[in-house]
Amino acid sequence: MAAGMMKVAILASGEGTNAERLIQSAAKRSDVEIEVVATHRAAAGVLQRAEALQVRTWVFTKAELGDGTVARELMSNGVQCVVLLGFLLKVPPSLIQAFSGRMLNLHPSLLPAFGGKGMYGNHVHQAVYDALQKGEVSETGITLHWVDAEYDTGAVFFQANVALDVTAETPATIAEKVRALEARHCAEQALRAVAECLSLLDKNDPQSHGIHGI
Repeated sequence: MAAGMMKVAILASGEGTNAERLIQSAAKRSDVEIEVVATHRAAAGVLQRAEALQVRTWVFTKAELGDGTVARELMSNGVQCVVLLGFLLKVPPSLIQAFSGRMLNLHPSLLPAFGGKGMYGNHVHQAVYDALQKGEVSETGITLHWVDAEYDTGAVFFQANVALDVTAETPATIAEKVRALEARHCAEQALRAVAECLSLLDKNDPQSHGIHGI
């Protein structure tokens, strides 16, 4: 691998529109390579999107995620940074340890609000809608955060917000607004996070970009 190059893995569970945009944006840069798009769902649309963009794909099992196989496979292929884009499984300790400080997650709310177990996709948008009707919130947004051992509690890297209209919103319109924020910001900010990871690796170990051990 060329010096100054960061190999990235994308983990996703769904259709993969954000993954597609990240792959397309990364292809324009000389310091980032999307090494693999991986999922636990053989029917996930993200696989077709990645394959169309000539990125290697991998379908793993939930057992392989939990027993350290996924962490070892990513590391053996030189992956140094992991981006979770709509990945629905809890990240196990083996993967968190392997990529500590180098695993980024996209969440469809302004964390710490509407995070935690069970808070993904339309569950989040419904909860935001319910809170809006009660006068508890007036906006929603997206969060990119570093992954730690708990759901949605890692340090925030980036947030973007959008105002909500209590008289006009539905869970579906809230979802649309969030998707628009993702389309505008996710790829750019994920690449910014990857660049920060690369900078830290350069500073700490200028002779090697490899990650060893688990």
